[in-house]
Amino acid sequence: MANISLHYTSQATLAGTVAAFGQILATWRERAKQRRELANLDYRTMRDLGISPTDVQFEASKPFWRV
Repeated sequence: MANISLHYTSQATLAGTVAAFGQILATWRERAKQRRELANLDYRTMRDLGISPTDVQFEASKPFWRV
């Protein structure tokens, strides 16, 4: 009878998972930073960008994990 293990381990898979998780965290940090900056825009800048205060409030109030 063959010895079959149901546990597959690979350093490449683990490294890929860690790298992907790191990328997700970096994306979340950047998104949170952008939303903080957006929340701090003054009315004149919003008008120049063609966005309303309501649009800014809606986007800035989203949690960092939500697109």
